[in-house]
Amino acid sequence: MSPSYIQPYLFFGGRCEEALEFYKTAIGAEVEMLMRYSDSPDPMPPDMLPEGYESKVMHASFKIGSSVILASDGCGGEESKGFRGFSLSLALPTEEETEGAFNALAEGGAINMPLGKTFWSPRFGMLQDKFGMGWMVTVAPIKDTNPA
Repeated sequence: MSPSYIQPYLFFGGRCEEALEFYKTAIGAEVEMLMRYSDSPDPMPPDMLPEGYESKVMHASFKIGSSVILASDGCGGEESKGFRGFSLSLALPTEEETEGAFNALAEGGAINMPLGKTFWSPRFGMLQDKFGMGWMVTVAPIKDTNPA
C-alpha cells in the first residue's frame, strides 16, 4: 500500500464555524469549502444528530499557506475536550510573522512554551489555542539553495 498523502481532519465538537473564523483572523486561513448537515444530498440517519445540529458544519476544508486541513463539528455528543497526542506545526518565514501568529493563536488559550530562541530556530513556541488545538509555531528553517 502506498498512500498519496495524510491530511489532518479536526473535529470541533460543535464549534467548527467559530474555529474557522478564528483561524481566518489569527493566521490568515482560507476556507475553501463548507457544507452543513442541512446541505447533505442524503438525509441523516434517524437519531444521528442532536436537535439543532442541522446548521452545524458537516465538512469543511481550509488552507493555511499551502496546507489543507479538513474540519467538522462531528455528530454531536462529543464535547470538544481538546486535541490530544499531536500538535499542528506552523512555520513562518520571519520572526515578526511568527510572533504575530503565536500571539494571535494564544488569545484565549494557554502558552505551554513561551516564544523564544532555540538552537534550531530564532523563534519557537508552543501553545494550546482556545479550542484545545496544540500549536508549535516557528520561524521556518532557511533552505540551502546551493547544495555542495
